[in-house]
Amino acid sequence: MYFSFDKSAGDANKPSRKKPIFPVNDLLRDYLKQHGREVKLPVSYNDLRLISYAVPLKDKNGQDSLWETVSYDMQHWQYIRAGLIKMYAILKTEGDLSFSKHLDVARVDFCSFANSSPFRIRIVNKFNDNYDHYYIKQADASRVYGLELEHLLSPNRITFFTHNHTLVEEHIPGIPGDVFITKYLNEPITNRIRFAKEFVKFNERCFVRLLGDMRSYNFVVNITPDIEDFQYRIRAIDFDQQSYEGRKNLYLPQFFKENKAFVDLCIDHLNKDSITQYQTEERTMMAFRVASSRFRLMHLLNIMSKDQISTKEKLDQLKQELAEAFDAPIFLKCRSMGQLVKRQLKQTLQKNLALIQKNLGRFED
Repeated sequence: MYFSFDKSAGDANKPSRKKPIFPVNDLLRDYLKQHGREVKLPVSYNDLRLISYAVPLKDKNGQDSLWETVSYDMQHWQYIRAGLIKMYAILKTEGDLSFSKHLDVARVDFCSFANSSPFRIRIVNKFNDNYDHYYIKQADASRVYGLELEHLLSPNRITFFTHNHTLVEEHIPGIPGDVFITKYLNEPITNRIRFAKEFVKFNERCFVRLLGDMRSYNFVVNITPDIEDFQYRIRAIDFDQQSYEGRKNLYLPQFFKENKAFVDLCIDHLNKDSITQYQTEERTMMAFRVASSRFRLMHLLNIMSKDQISTKEKLDQLKQELAEAFDAPIFLKCRSMGQLVKRQLKQTLQKNLALIQKNLGRFED
């Protein structure tokens, strides 16, 4: 698949304005318990909704950040504050509270703009003023599937926990993609070729596992100093649109207008053979991850295949477009988005998995 940008697409490449929340069913709940993701949490999402008042939060340039800093009445705040510190300990030290005496809650922010209406918790170390963040959201099945697939199929590990209708996630550090475009992309120190390579790989990861809506503000860029230069890693931070939309192009970051600067970079610095090479490299690494976590992955996909995380209209559209894209009518037999993800993994990774199995057979002989 060569890189291009369709200027004529207009609003066609825009995700749905507001995605509904899909409940976590009993089968998925059992999976989360089995793999240590479902734990008893001291504070629930609904506890945080009991807000007394809120004020708009400005960024360091005085612009609206789309977040509000919220406050609570004093009695409720004491309960929430203690619970949020315990929650941080659960995320970071498996519940060991011996380190929590020097921690405090510096701020609680709320964003009604996002699908999951998240709360962002800022935890501060009272000794040195160092701070960290984590997020509390509604437990949406789409997002849970997206987080688990990211953990299993990407080069990144994800820490998150659920409890009833509450989801708590670690903060994923990095430079937001839109900020990277304006402040870093055209800097002399930026290695544009290496970044173009990483964008191709990220584009491939999203498409293979059907993660949608990867516009520039829904992923971050990590920069790592390397021998004589830098390496780049793009990490998704928003998983609400896991296998929800009907348009195939919404699972390919290259088709969003917000990512046009990255696409132009790929067109300028990479030829077709290089792009194909990087796509193959990424599929090979994903195939290794599938092979190493196959039992857990199959358990998840079997549950996902029986779940409803989209509408029939979107399912019918996506399976039709994937069938046409791969010239593979077998996509038309899928009866759920989960089955489509399973079929997409087989379609895109089967050659790489076959080579891995062949090489393993040689090794064992």
